[in-house]
Amino acid sequence: MSVDPLRGLQKGLLAFLKAQASLQVWLGAAVRIYDEVPPEPVYPYVRLGRAEARSIGGLGPEVTEQVVTLTVVSRFAGTEEARAIAAELRLLLDQASLNLEGQHVVSVRVTYVDVFRSSDRYSVHGLVRLRVVSEAV
Repeated sequence: MSVDPLRGLQKGLLAFLKAQASLQVWLGAAVRIYDEVPPEPVYPYVRLGRAEARSIGGLGPEVTEQVVTLTVVSRFAGTEEARAIAAELRLLLDQASLNLEGQHVVSVRVTYVDVFRSSDRYSVHGLVRLRVVSEAV
């Protein structure tokens, strides 16, 4: 197994999403998807959030379940922009063909989507949770 399966997932996920023309409509030609958000970001953008990995019991240490949360951040007046981006991410990622370094992807599923207003009253957030099952190659 890769020393850090989440590293492979992050690299593969970023490459996959940045190559999607449909996201350029919302997130610009350079598709604003960040691991570390710049000090003065251009809105909207998507941030890689919480990520976790664990061996799937009984299937050996080479089979890993990885869960990553993507957060859409919008400053559009209303929830429409965040909803549209979250919906596009769900469409693109559910059962996507991800290329992960050192891993054979068994399953890719979007398991959760939520859109809500931030406590700052200016931002709207969308959460998209992705579950990837992979095995080491």
